[in-house]
Amino acid sequence: MPDGSPERSSAGSSEDGTANGAAPATPAAPPEPPADAGPERCVGHVDCDAFFAAVELLRRPELRGKPVIVAHDGPRSVVTTATYEARKHGVGSAMPLVTARRRCPDAILVPPDLDAYREASQGVMAIIRDEVEVVQQMSLDEAYVDLTGMLAPRAAMRRLVTRVKAETSLDVSVGIGPNKLVAKLASDAEKPRGFVVLDRRDAWRRWAGESPGLLPGIGPKTALDLERRGVGTIRALSRLDEPQLSEWYGPRTGPWLWRRCRFDDRDPVVAVREPVSESRETTFSIDLDEIEDLERELRRLAIALGEALERQGRRGRTVGIKVRLADFTTVTRSRTLPTAIDDPEVLAEIAVAMLLEYAPAQPVRLLGVRAAGLELIDGPGAQLTLPLESAR
Repeated sequence: MPDGSPERSSAGSSEDGTANGAAPATPAAPPEPPADAGPERCVGHVDCDAFFAAVELLRRPELRGKPVIVAHDGPRSVVTTATYEARKHGVGSAMPLVTARRRCPDAILVPPDLDAYREASQGVMAIIRDEVEVVQQMSLDEAYVDLTGMLAPRAAMRRLVTRVKAETSLDVSVGIGPNKLVAKLASDAEKPRGFVVLDRRDAWRRWAGESPGLLPGIGPKTALDLERRGVGTIRALSRLDEPQLSEWYGPRTGPWLWRRCRFDDRDPVVAVREPVSESRETTFSIDLDEIEDLERELRRLAIALGEALERQGRRGRTVGIKVRLADFTTVTRSRTLPTAIDDPEVLAEIAVAMLLEYAPAQPVRLLGVRAAGLELIDGPGAQLTLPLESAR
């Protein structure tokens, strides 16, 4: 990779991570880039640190240094994001607010303000686009940048970090690697204000002892299935040959897993991303007025939507609900998360929480749930367009 040696990198654990009874394994040295990798690329990932919370601290400087949780107040609310002071107590995004308050009872609750976050995001992204030609914005607070061909990509990224801080007062973390996978993991490795440069060998050494679930695109179900097969670490996964993984997971997923655990990612940085969304809704033959019935129906719709997104290899950052009352008044609510989700249960919990917070005052004739800001999961099942299923 251009521009010098890795910064602040460390080798991974030396433990094997393969349980007794696992499939026959082949020796796994830190993987070299494959011969067919093509010209060397250089990719950066820029990620704002605790973005929503950081914007709130700029607006309310008296909260600096205190545990702050950004979330709507309510018995079924979930955490949007939290300051690092709150995260030290185990508070995390998408966590039920009840759990977060139990873990950090002194936390200060601040309601989210999406308009403020969008405005702050525009300032950060304008600087990124001014510094780098090819930018793939993934959300309000993160973007990939193509640094290939730059004479000094590291210097360019340090200049970008300095400008963002000077012009917006926000901190960002940067990861630089030969592909999007390594860059994203690197940017998250030493937050806040991290600046980590790794090649594939460095990444393998650093995370070889971690669960395969660390790798974007390997979800909890796959990670659990691998663990049940005796494959508990990235090192153990890289010891399996491609035919073995294909036998377990099929001709598409098997080879993809084989490449993934070697930190091999061919996904290009694409400057244009089309916003997409998907929804499920149903109209009742008889208006519903019991909140328990409404909760049950909305949960059913949300689970169906989440399962469809899982099959399509997509996930969303914004969850919305639509409620049409008996007098045909239509009310919508939405919540944007700092991290995209594809778990049907989490999607359902967020949707139900918004319904309970709204508490319809009239009988309801229609309910709907929507996932927006959809992005492809870096997995073999990702497809750009798929037919939508209508709710039954």
